[in-house]
Amino acid sequence: MITTVTQKNMVTIPAEVARKLGIKPGSKLDWQPGEGKEEIVVKVIPDRGELARRLCGMGADLAPERDLATELDEEREREDLERMKELGG
Repeated sequence: MITTVTQKNMVTIPAEVARKLGIKPGSKLDWQPGEGKEEIVVKVIPDRGELARRLCGMGADLAPERDLATELDEEREREDLERMKELGG
């Protein structure tokens, strides 16, 4: 798809591309020069809500039978006790 850059350096994103990539008004795009002289790499920057949705439950499918938060708390408590012993407490 070919678009034209306006005098104010603005470009219209083709509707099909915007739909496919989830680009909507307010979306942020990261523009970087590409490898070649005539190449641009554009990445869609997800908003905070999208990042939170992606992170929510991340890893749950890797170990559904485990409570990773509890395991982390227990590990930190063990480490704290070890440090106290090392300090003579």
